[in-house]
Formats: sequence, structure tokens, C-alpha cells
Amino acid sequence: MIGRWLHAFLAGMLVLLGSSHAVAALPETIARVKPSVVVVGTFNKLRSPQFVMRGTGFAVRDGSLIVTNAHVVSGTGLGDTPETLMVLSRNGSEVRPQEVHLLVSDVEHDLAVLRLAGPPLPPLALRPSESVREGQAVAFTGFPIGGALGFSPVTHRGIISSITPIALPGGNARELRDRSIRRLRSGAFLIFQLDATAYPGNSGGPLYDAESGEVLGVINMVFVKATKEAILEKPSGISYAIPAGFLLELLDTIKP
Repeated sequence: MIGRWLHAFLAGMLVLLGSSHAVAALPETIARVKPSVVVVGTFNKLRSPQFVMRGTGFAVRDGSLIVTNAHVVSGTGLGDTPETLMVLSRNGSEVRPQEVHLLVSDVEHDLAVLRLAGPPLPPLALRPSESVREGQAVAFTGFPIGGALGFSPVTHRGIISSITPIALPGGNARELRDRSIRRLRSGAFLIFQLDATAYPGNSGGPLYDAESGEVLGVINMVFVKATKEAILEKPSGISYAIPAGFLLELLDTIKP
């Protein structure tokens, strides 16, 4: 009896020590990640403001590829006046705009890959999804609430609270939205549910291991308890990320 209790106690201590180590390493991890994270938006010199933010992105592979959500770049360039897809990166206090173009998108998994027209950025490493575990300490860096807080990267931390199918049926047919119905018909896929608060501007940002900085997924959406307008006042604290495994598959379709 005492042996079993001691074993459980030591196992718990190891978990706590591992978690504490990840938190201690987080400042260094954030410093490595921030130069790779960008604002994704559109530029149109005929409107005011000329630049409109749409979400977050991050550099991968050779640094010339930018990952974001498909919904972040959906519909760009379709307005009455011409607009250019653009990202903003930071070098210290300097904000550097760079034109990008869409290479490939995966609407089903809400992923898109853009290519920089200018110099590459420091890329982030990707970790296969199979190694991710519930309870794992994670962080994500991006630009919450659009440009309301300025274009300085903001980091939140939390844990992987669940690895669950993205399309969960409601209590009755009326609670199923069209998108959920389509996903159920095509086959639901696993997504990371996070015990962390994300905001609309975080969409497309990297979810990464708090210790190593390896990207585990792409921030995709936040659970809204009431209305979209209420999310700033009463955030649910439940967010979701697309596993990096789907991103690795999409990147493999891009020719050098």
C-alpha cells in the first residue's frame, strides 16, 4: 500500500517538476519564436486605413513560406478596388511590410501557405502531431484583437486540454451548423482543444511547445459562449488549434 502511494507521489512530483521547467524555459522560447511571427493582412492605398489586419502567421521551412489559416486569406483581392496580400514583421522596434502571395490552401483543415516576395524570416520547426499529449504545456504568440493592441506580438500559455474530433454533434439537429454537418459527412478529424484564451486576431498563429518552441499546431478558433461581440468582455478560455500533422502534409505538396 505504502509502495503504491510512494510511486504515485513521485510520479506526481515528476509531472510538477516537468511543468515548472517548461514555464522557466518559456521566456527564452518566446524570444526565439517572436521574430518568426507576422501580421497577415491586406494593403490598399485607396482606402483608410491602407493596411487591414486579418490574422497572424509564422515562417516555416526555409523562412520564405508563411503559414496562416485559410479563413484569414479567404476572399482577399475580390473587392472593387485592388488590394495586396501583405505581412508585417518586426525587427526590434521597426515594422517591415512584405508582399506575399497565396501558394496553396486546405480549406477543410483551415490552413494556407503564402510565399514571401522579400527576404526570408527565421523559420519555426514543426513537430508531428503523434507526439502531442493531453496536459502538455503550450504557448501561442500572435496579435489578439486585431491591431487594437498595436502590432506587437503577444504570448499566451496553457495546456492541451483535449485531443478531440472537431465536429461534435449538438443535442439535436437544430444545433448542427452547416459547416459541422459537412465535416461530419466528410469525416471529422482530431483537433487540439486548449485551456487558454485566444482572440480573433490570434487566428493563424503558431501553437508551440513551451520548452522547445517546436510548432504543434495552428490556432484556428475560439469557443464563443454568447456573441462574437461578447468575446472580449467574457472570453470562454477554450480555444482550438489544427494539429501540425495536417500542415506537414500540405507543405509536402509544394514544389521547391
